[in-house]
Amino acid sequence: MHSDLSNRLRANQKRVIKDKIVKYCISSGGALVLVTLLLIFGYLLYVVLPIFAPVTIEAEKQFMQTKNEQLYALGLDEQNDISYQVNEQGVLSFYSLREQDLGALLLTKEMLKQPVAFAQSSPSTNIYLLSNQTGQVTIFKPDFATSYPNDKRLITAKIDYPLGESLIEVDPQGAPITVASFELSEEGGAIAAVTNDNRGLFVVLTATEDMMSEEIFWEQELVELPSLPHNVSQMLLSPDLNNLFVRSGDDLLVYDISNTNNIRIKSALPINALNTHVSDIQLLTGASSLMVANENGVISQWFEVLKDNKRTFTFIRDFTADANVANIVPEYFRKGFLTTDKKGYLSIFHTTGNTRLLNEKISDNDNLSVAFSPRANAILVIDEQKVTLFKLDNEHPEITWSALWQQVWYEGYPEAAYIWQSTSASDDFEAKMSLVPISFGTIKAAFYAMLFAVPIAISGAIYTAYFMSPAIRTYVKPTVEIMEALPTVILGFLAGLWLAPLIENQLPGIILLLLALPLSVLATALLWTLLPKNFKQKIPEGIHPLILIPVLLCAGYISMSLSGPLEMWLFDGDTRMYLTNELGIDFDQRNSLIVGIAMGFAVIPTIYSIAEDAIFSVPKSLTMGSLALGATPWQTLAKVVILTASPGIFSAVMMGTGRAVGETMIVLMATGNTPIMDWNIFEGMRSLSANIAVEMPESEVGSSHYRVLFLAAFVLFIFTFIFNTVAELVRQRLREKYSSL
Repeated sequence: MHSDLSNRLRANQKRVIKDKIVKYCISSGGALVLVTLLLIFGYLLYVVLPIFAPVTIEAEKQFMQTKNEQLYALGLDEQNDISYQVNEQGVLSFYSLREQDLGALLLTKEMLKQPVAFAQSSPSTNIYLLSNQTGQVTIFKPDFATSYPNDKRLITAKIDYPLGESLIEVDPQGAPITVASFELSEEGGAIAAVTNDNRGLFVVLTATEDMMSEEIFWEQELVELPSLPHNVSQMLLSPDLNNLFVRSGDDLLVYDISNTNNIRIKSALPINALNTHVSDIQLLTGASSLMVANENGVISQWFEVLKDNKRTFTFIRDFTADANVANIVPEYFRKGFLTTDKKGYLSIFHTTGNTRLLNEKISDNDNLSVAFSPRANAILVIDEQKVTLFKLDNEHPEITWSALWQQVWYEGYPEAAYIWQSTSASDDFEAKMSLVPISFGTIKAAFYAMLFAVPIAISGAIYTAYFMSPAIRTYVKPTVEIMEALPTVILGFLAGLWLAPLIENQLPGIILLLLALPLSVLATALLWTLLPKNFKQKIPEGIHPLILIPVLLCAGYISMSLSGPLEMWLFDGDTRMYLTNELGIDFDQRNSLIVGIAMGFAVIPTIYSIAEDAIFSVPKSLTMGSLALGATPWQTLAKVVILTASPGIFSAVMMGTGRAVGETMIVLMATGNTPIMDWNIFEGMRSLSANIAVEMPESEVGSSHYRVLFLAAFVLFIFTFIFNTVAELVRQRLREKYSSL
């Protein structure tokens, strides 16, 4: 007896120890899951937060010049080691910004004696023009050579002459040039100028190569500009040599110079803000936008917009500085610019984001010379004789809340819109990274998938759990559940390469099939009620669903057979063209219908399994009690079983929705991945998950594109978190409401 008691005590102790071990293991596993989720959340934030970091500048280097000179131009090399200046006497000087010889004069040369006009090309090329009193110009480029003596980088200043060192005659009459503009490329260029006797000259430069010596020769063609205003304040040429902008006071004339035989004014408009005057105009990078500074501190952006089949320059947006703007300096390769005003404030703006990123007082002087570094990581400021190099931290100016979630009016578009277009083959391309179209695509894909899956999955779960015989249920339920193990890449492959062409070619049959299947089931049920009772009793209870299989197969075969005749009769032999031309409904082969069907098959097993378990778990006592009180089986199902199982059914739907929101491969392979916002079932979409899968391999680590993709993953994480949280709250409320049944 004592021995049995000791054995039981030892067994109980072992059981307690095992229970504690299992308890701690389960608790640790749950805690690790929560920690993992927090780590994922934290890492996503770690990658995303830098795109919202504020812009900062910090004085890094400073030296004093011997003279206080008025400057035409100021610039830097890419490594911020050397700066150059072009003063009003036509002298080009290079100064060191290196620590070991900070402020040292490296090279100086007089480019032209007594220049009377100055012009510069687009920031990305940094070529300059000076003109003299006799209508001649010189074109030069401050350049830098890189060498590696003793394995150390050495940047050396040099001067290039793209058209040669000889002076170029612009005005054959020898009149002084008062205003000039020019653009130059390897193939050609142009010079626009206004003489002191108010003649407008346009010189076209064409490069030709000698076949023998491979030497480049430049040919000139002189054309007069028509209808030139009397007082020309500024001239700007677009790099593509299609447009010439002429400012006369507060008015702007836009010349079409694409055809030198037919130069004409295509636009004339006032560009000043109310009750003020224009102080400066500059072309933004890419030369599609014109930035206009007004004396009241307002800077407005203008670009061409297609209206009534005509492209006209249109006011788009404006920015506000604190005082009269003295300088507008565009960035080299992005859609940003900086300004200095008469109060000594330096401001940095980004046009697409419509934001002022920085506003900082750097001087009490109202006449500052400012230059951007080519890599936009530094700003050089000359304040009288003081030269200061500011370190600039502005890596992601194009990413703002408005650019991500609000409509943005991009260059060349007729109106503001939500657009995702992250890459292009053009150097002047501006990334468009609105998350709205791909978030909409995620919701659209999930909506059509659930529209297809929920009725089938819930109806199948109800029938299997409530009406089906146990013998057949043991085969049906595992068969449906094992479908969940089917790789979604297979479903996407079949949907994209087999189902999409099938539906495109047999669309009338597919539409007829959607009607024929439920009608054939109802007709079969009606015929079943009309059969003699003796005949129905001879059929075993469990095989009733098998009767519908040949009916459904016949309905499908007939529907697909009638597809061709219906297409000829109703749609003139081409359903797709009829939808597009007659009804105005766009049709893509890989569309939302394909995604809905394919993704629906992927989520049906999830919804079915959870819902079936919830319905089958309803206590039999409730069912039997309802039937005993006189309720019919259908009344019992609707009033007792469904209500009791509603928390589980709702959880099943939300679990399926969560999977549909996060699905990648099916959306990637079964749709055209076009980021459009349209509920049209015959058009595709691009989802958050598919977008990440497509673009993450090609994104540069640490770039704005890279971090926005992580932001898309964060948004997807939030989506699923919200769905799951709402599902749990509703499930708990339903459980409390119907637990008393």
